Amino acid sequence: MEIIIHSYQDVAEGLSHLTSTCPRMAHAQNLTGPLPLRRRPDGFSQLLSAIVSQQVSVAAARAIWSKMQAARLTGPRKVLWASEEALRGAGLSRQKARYAKALAEARIDYKALREAPTGEVVKTLTEVPGIGVWTAEIYAMFSLGRADVFAPGDLALQEAARLLYDLPERPREKDLREMAMVWSPWRSVAARQLWAYYHVAKDREGIR
Repeated sequence: MEIIIHSYQDVAEGLSHLTSTCPRMAHAQNLTGPLPLRRRPDGFSQLLSAIVSQQVSVAAARAIWSKMQAARLTGPRKVLWASEEALRGAGLSRQKARYAKALAEARIDYKALREAPTGEVVKTLTEVPGIGVWTAEIYAMFSLGRADVFAPGDLALQEAARLLYDLPERPREKDLREMAMVWSPWRSVAARQLWAYYHVAKDREGIR
């Protein structure tokens, strides 16, 4: 049975495990303080928002999403029925309009995903054009609350691991995935800690 993170107490439990078994995690925690819960809703709109956010700034993504909301193009049926012109008029590129349509056409059973094994969640989501492994893992982590998910393709996690563990270079996705195994069954809490540590280290070292 997979552990689900519902509350700050769950994050604290995972953090207690990590800091008691890894001195470097304990060091990072001393620098960052309490970690955020970062739970999000699940479902179509959350994945559509992730597609909107790809390869654009946070400000641009928010602006596009606001236009999508104003046009009422954040639900699967509305997107399915919308023309490409309508989607592009709301700020989507031609490629992202295709991805939005593909997500709507996939007719994913989001309620079923709540109970599905994480591997099945990632497999189901990555079958949709425009959704890669990173997006699927982030969805499992924050929208489904899975405690033992990691996203080793994330550049901030790679850089945080390099700094915290004094590695000679930023670990590749494959290497970081293997490295993260020791943080099981709380890998998503380890990710939260590494993200928090990254922001502290960035401020200290002037990382850009």
